[in-house]
This record gives sequence, C-alpha cells and structure tokens, in this order.
Amino acid sequence: MDPSSDYHFLSQILWKRVKLTLVCGVFEGVLHHVDPNKIVILKKVKNVETGRSVPGVKLFFGHEIVNVELLDEVEQGSVREKASSVSLNAERTRMEKMKVEDLNACEPASPAPEAPTTSLLNDLKYSPSEEEEVTYTVINQFQQKFGAAILHIKKQNVLSVAAEGANVCRHGKLCWLQVATNCRVYLFDIFLLGSRAFNNGLQMILEDKRILKVIHDCRWLSDCLSHQYGILLNNVFDTQVADVLQFSMETGGYLPNCITTLQETLIKHLKVAPKYLSFLEKRQKLIQENPEVWFIRPVSPSLLKILALEATYLLPLRLALLDEMMSDLTTLVDGYLNMYREGSADRLGGTE
Repeated sequence: MDPSSDYHFLSQILWKRVKLTLVCGVFEGVLHHVDPNKIVILKKVKNVETGRSVPGVKLFFGHEIVNVELLDEVEQGSVREKASSVSLNAERTRMEKMKVEDLNACEPASPAPEAPTTSLLNDLKYSPSEEEEVTYTVINQFQQKFGAAILHIKKQNVLSVAAEGANVCRHGKLCWLQVATNCRVYLFDIFLLGSRAFNNGLQMILEDKRILKVIHDCRWLSDCLSHQYGILLNNVFDTQVADVLQFSMETGGYLPNCITTLQETLIKHLKVAPKYLSFLEKRQKLIQENPEVWFIRPVSPSLLKILALEATYLLPLRLALLDEMMSDLTTLVDGYLNMYREGSADRLGGTE
C-alpha cells in the first residue's frame, strides 16, 4: 500500500464496506478511519478465511496491505450494481466516474410539489425520498402558546435544543432558541421575547437536572446563557462530544483529526444522504451573505423550516450514537446466545 497515493482515495470511501487482502489473511469490514501514518482501521470486521466476526475494531498497517476492494452496493437510479473485485487503482477510476453519474441522477426532471406532514424526523429518517418537512410552532408572544409550550416541555425526560443568532456567545446576540420533543418543535423568538422568556419557564427547563438536553456543540450556547442570562445549562448530551468518544472507543484510544459538524455527524451516524441536509448548507450561505439574517422580521417560512430541522434531527442522532456505543456489548451477547444452543448437548444436564 502506497499511502502517498492511496490516502486521499481511501478517505473518500470512509464508512463503506471493503475487503482488505493482506500479506497473510483477508478481512472485510467498514472503513472507519484512515491515518496518514499508514494505519487503516475497520469496524464490524470479519475474517474471510475463518468466517468469524471480530468484536470492536481492528487496525491494519499499510505495509501489510496488498489490495483493497470496495464491497458496498451502489445505487444508480433503479439499477443496483455490486462492486466487482478490482485493484485499488481501477477502483479509484470507477469511483470518480460514479460521482459524475450520481450528480446527474440526483437532478429531478421536474420539481415535485411539497406535501406538508404532521410527523417529525422519524418519517424523514426512514423515508428519505420525501422532501424534508416538519411542523413547528413559533412562540413570539406570551399569550396562550408560550404557557402551553412550557407545560408540554416540562413533562419531557429528553428534548433537543438548538440556537441561532449573531456570534452566539457572551459577546454576541441570541435570537432564536429551538426546542424539540418527540412530537413537537417550538421556535422561541428570543429577539422579541427578551429575557422574560427565560424568567417565565425556559431557565427552569434548561437548568433542570432531570431533563436531558441534546445539543450539538453546547459550548457557545452555554457561554451565552451563563454570561448574558445567568443560566447554568445542565444535564446535556452533546452529540459532538459523543462522536469523539465513540471514535476513541472504537479505535482503542485514538482521537479524530478534528471535531465534526452537525452535517458530518448526521451523515456518519444517521446515514442521511447529503442532499437531504441541504438546509444546513443554505443556512451557512445565508449567514455568510448577511450575518444578521436572524434579526430580520417577519421571518420567511424557509428560515423557520431551517430552525425547526436543526433541532429535530438531534433526537434520533442521540439514539444512533448510543446504539453504536453499545455495539461491542451486543457482539459479545450474540456469542453468549450461541454458546449452548450451537454446542454439543453433552455439556447440558437433563431433566432427570
């Protein structure tokens, strides 16, 4: 394996299933990490020669790798092809060609009308062909809707929280606080409601040690809430930290080269296709064009949709991360299940 020529290509096929042919042995697994220092890490590893699965992850060094084959099935329209066994250089050429074909296949012949739905992200996750749609409630005054929203949120054990504004930290300005439960999404207009929104219930929820708050990169919001509103954010499941921990657990203590964005984390753990996360790219573009876009009132439906989707994706993302963290335990339990039922009956005592 020549790391100088293959590192970039292997980085492009991360999270795909590959077969590694070594100087002595053949292994299959999901390509989990490629290190410039000639190290390749696979998860969900299977020894092809023995047929046995290997718990956790397995490290391979570049000098012992003879060939790499891509095993994942590639979907192009309604046609599904399985990657054939080819050399690494030939595979690289095929992948570059596929990129162009995939881009063409993703362009619809005519725009399809959007159909609103009352469901939240579970529908998005399991029906990715549908347009991203999510229902939400905008809270911009203290009449009726605010009180009902606080009462509903206080009953939850887990909820997700996101925030938008200008440079959200102690020196910036918080404009929106998005809170999502399993069935509802609330968009609190902090720019209009002001600190009274926190005094009338939000502070109690954010500081409640009984309610788990799911956030991606809580540092900025925590700093803002503490220094501007005197709120100490408590009981947080940070999906960015969880991604780092999961990587470290699977690689035996290695740390990733950098922390992941929300978009990268959703693609990696929820397997969401990038085209269904276009709202995050649109958000970034709008902020670059106008850093104060979240101050504008009235707010367009497209911006409100971005706010709602930011918070909605976090709840299933937490569950996916927890499942991955338990994968080693699940593998060991599978072996435990088969210990007696696939062995000889001689070891088992009779009923007499």
